[in-house]
Amino acid sequence: MTRKWNLPLTYAPKIAGVCDGSIRQTIRVGRKFSPGDLVSFHGWSGRPYRSSWSFRTPYATLKAVIPITIYPRGIEAPGEIRSWGLLDEIARLDGIEPPTGEALCRVLSGMHKIPAGGIEAQILRW
Repeated sequence: MTRKWNLPLTYAPKIAGVCDGSIRQTIRVGRKFSPGDLVSFHGWSGRPYRSSWSFRTPYATLKAVIPITIYPRGIEAPGEIRSWGLLDEIARLDGIEPPTGEALCRVLSGMHKIPAGGIEAQILRW
């Protein structure tokens, strides 16, 4: 069953790239997405969840959904654990500025409390 998702996008350096199609990846906490799901992204005109949407992208089909676990020391993907210093390509694909694993760590840590035991998440690509 195909599901439709309207996802908020609040990381400012990424918004233009998602809107113009040059960024086609995001990392989301939880395990609710599946390949084939439809995703649309939106921004807020003011305070998140208390204002209207400032933009909305057309729906895109998820082509890949990669389960990961985010730890304070790095990311575990199927079959491997990478420290933040080895995650520059994931950061680049995700529109992180600067495109480094260390910057990705700062962004994710700023959005979520990452316990020592890790937090389940997914890399979504469309």
